[in-house]
Order: sequence, then structure tokens, then C-alpha cells
Amino acid sequence: MKKFLCCALILCCTFILFACSGNFDYKQNLTNYNLGLEYNDNEKSLSGNESVTYVNSSKNVLKNVKFHLYPNAFRENSKASVVSKSNETKAYPNGKSYGNITVDNVKVGNENSNYEICGEDENILNVNLNEDLYPNDKVQISLTFYVKLPNINHRFGYGDNAVNICNFYPVACVYENDDFVTKLYNSNGDPFYSEVADYNVTVKYPQNLLIATSGVKVSQTTENEINTIYVQAKCVRDFAIVMSNKFQTKNTNYKDRLDINYFYYTDESPDKTMDLINEVFNFFEDKVGVYPYSQISVVETNFVHGGMEYPNIVLISDSLDSYDTYQMVVIHELLHQWWYSVIGNNEFDEGWIDEGLTEFCTIYFYDKHPEFNKDMDSMVKASTNSYTTFMRVYKDVLGSVDTSMNRPLDAFKTEPEYVYNTYVKGMLMFASIYNIVGEKKFVNALKYYYNSNVYEIVNEQIVINCFSKGTGKDLENIFRSWLDGKVVIVGM
Repeated sequence: MKKFLCCALILCCTFILFACSGNFDYKQNLTNYNLGLEYNDNEKSLSGNESVTYVNSSKNVLKNVKFHLYPNAFRENSKASVVSKSNETKAYPNGKSYGNITVDNVKVGNENSNYEICGEDENILNVNLNEDLYPNDKVQISLTFYVKLPNINHRFGYGDNAVNICNFYPVACVYENDDFVTKLYNSNGDPFYSEVADYNVTVKYPQNLLIATSGVKVSQTTENEINTIYVQAKCVRDFAIVMSNKFQTKNTNYKDRLDINYFYYTDESPDKTMDLINEVFNFFEDKVGVYPYSQISVVETNFVHGGMEYPNIVLISDSLDSYDTYQMVVIHELLHQWWYSVIGNNEFDEGWIDEGLTEFCTIYFYDKHPEFNKDMDSMVKASTNSYTTFMRVYKDVLGSVDTSMNRPLDAFKTEPEYVYNTYVKGMLMFASIYNIVGEKKFVNALKYYYNSNVYEIVNEQIVINCFSKGTGKDLENIFRSWLDGKVVIVGM
């Protein structure tokens, strides 16, 4: 989830996320991605072979499988907007640039497939199966793809300092309610939704670059100035890559089970940042639950927003205006390792689930660490005032304002409207519940919510039920009043 730093309020509310450790066994019988990738730095392109062993985890018989083609949102004349108008100059400092993905040689098993590029905007690959796929059965789908990266400071693209290769390969759409979820890319929020899967990835790239990825590096070889690494990532929702010839690195091992890797090039206090990363894991593993993976990489890179989370790797923008803000973003993005990576949700339709809780957990972290001089009461007050001011101005300009939180990304007219109703109001909602039930019961709810949904996908009803059970209080009406926009928020 990208972090928007467009107002003082957002700078006050950062987020928290974490994962679980060896206490949780990885899920079995998952869809498996085998990716063979070769990066060409001169062309800023990526060639790939993809073999997917797709598991039908639904209760329906499937005749086809659909995949997202997110890079096509970056092509010229795309219907989808990848950045808001207000962020175009920052995203494209060298002028507009475009990228895309092409797919060839699609096979089901050993036979050529009848496939099509479809969706609202060439954003979906539809693979027709040669025979019915029954529940719990598997099918192998293989293809080749070619990705052209745009010159943009974004999740997918290259800038002056680094190359971000995220949301770049055909990834299976979630199947629910008797259909595949095929939402179009949107500049608001994080328009992604995927289930956990296993990944085996080989990457070839120039020797002069350092690379950070999801998963664990199993092996590395070098020949003719080309590095080849083999990476495994088990039970993750996505796979991401960042490369740069400017990276400096710091590494440490947390409690003999988690490798923490920090990739940076402008941070003048890297040891301080490493201490912060360690403390985030120490605090939230205690308050929520153990991180289940064996590595995490925090990566400074060129990025139009504050930061972005992926499984086992988080992106931190190199354009943040202060070290305090940099620290906030590090906290927020790391917390997404709990609220998104381990516990998933439909980020397109219910972005408040991970963003609102992450924002609240961020201010909770600050409140329990007085050395940062940021307490919960003052941050909630600042956020409340910022929210009410924005909504008042927004209403004056538009004549009316929708304050509901449970809306899909494309239902928000502007990026600030999305930010205030998802991040800010989401944080205020969880802060209100925290004040109603008290810290002890709220922490019990965090633990219950986490332990009940590791590696799963949640929705608003599951969130409400878990927090009600975890606190021992019926919170349905409280959640609904906030989500539906019925709560009256008054500045302090």
C-alpha cells in the first residue's frame, strides 16, 4: 500500500505491520509460480518465462483462469491512471514515459492454449483450459512475457537511482463469488488483490547492480559480468524486485531467525534506521504476533509516494523531506508486513482494512516510545483537526462530501478524498475503539485477529467479528457507524 504524504496529518500517522514466525506452518497445496527472469539494463526491460501450477481453491469447476497484467496500465493511451494529476511532475521528472507487458507461447500442460488479452483495458490475460478444473485440482499454465519499464518514480519503473520491478508478471486473479476479480488499475491507493502462493524465481542481472527481492536467496553465481540468483518465497502474496548501482547495505540477524537487510544511498544515519527496524519487530511481535518469514528488506528507492509494502520487502522513498518522516514511513511500511502480507484483504474494495489499522498501529508505536516525542493524544488531535478541515473545504468546493469508508478505489473522486477517508479516518476509527475498550482488550483483539487469519484474506465482517470477540464487546454498530459515514467528527 502506498503511503501518501500530502498533509501534516498523514505525516503524524504512520503505520505498523508485522508477521509471524516459526509459530505458524506455511500453508500447503498452494498455487506455485516458477519465474525465470533476465533484466536488460540498457533497454530497461525484463524477459521472463513463467510456469504456474494453479490450484483451484474454489468450490466451482473452472473452465478458465484469469491473470492480472498490471504493467499495461503504464502503456500509452491506457484508460487507467497510474498517478494523480497532482503527482505527475514528481513521478515523471524527465517527461512522460510508457511501459507495458506482452505475453506469448501460452500453454496449458503441453498443449497450446486458446487465450486472449481482455479486461477493461487489456489488463487481463484469460487462459481457456483444455478441460474442466475441479475443486482442489491443479493445472499447469506456462507462458513467456516481455516487460518494458517506463521512466517513472513508481512501483513499476526506473528512476535516476534505482529500478523498481513490482507487479510486473501475470499474477492469478482471486476467484470469489463465482467469478474472477479483475479490477482496473487505479491511481488511488494500492489496486492489488492476491492470495498467498509459493515462488521459485531465478533472476539474471548485471553484476554492477545490487538486488533486493521478496523471499530468500538460495544461491548466486556470476559469469561474464552477469549475476544469476535463485530465490524462494513461500506463502507470499506477491514477488517484488528493486535494483541499484548506488546501494549501500547493512545487515543484521534478529533473534537468530530473521535476516534484516537495509539497502540505502542517502541515509546519513543507517545504524539508527537499523535500530528502528529491530524495535518495530520487537514491539509488534510482542503486541500482535511473530513474523513467519525469515527475511525482510527495507529499500530506499525513487518512489512518488512515501513508501510501498510487498511481502518480505518494503520500498521507502528517497524524496522524503526529513529524517523524522523517513522513520515514520519505515515504521508504516514494516507494519504492513502484518496487515497485508500475512493477513490479506481486497485493497481495491476495502483499503481501510489494512491502511486504517496500520496507521493506528503506527501512532500506538510512537505512544509507547516516548523518545520520539509523539504521543497518541496529540497525533489523534492533529489528525482530527486535519480531517475536519479537509472535509469542510471539500464540501465548500463540491457542495457535498461522502464520508463513508467502505468504498472501492474508483469511487473516490480525488486522491486526498481517498487518503482522508481510508488512512486518516481509518486510524481515527481504531483509535476510538482503543479508547472505548482500553489498551489491554485492544491488544487482545490484535492478537486474536492476527492468529485467526494468518495467510488468509479478510473482509470487513471478519474484521468486525474478530475485534468483537477479541475485546469481548459487540463492536458491530461502532464499526458500521464509522464505515457508513454516520459518525460525526468534531475538531479538537
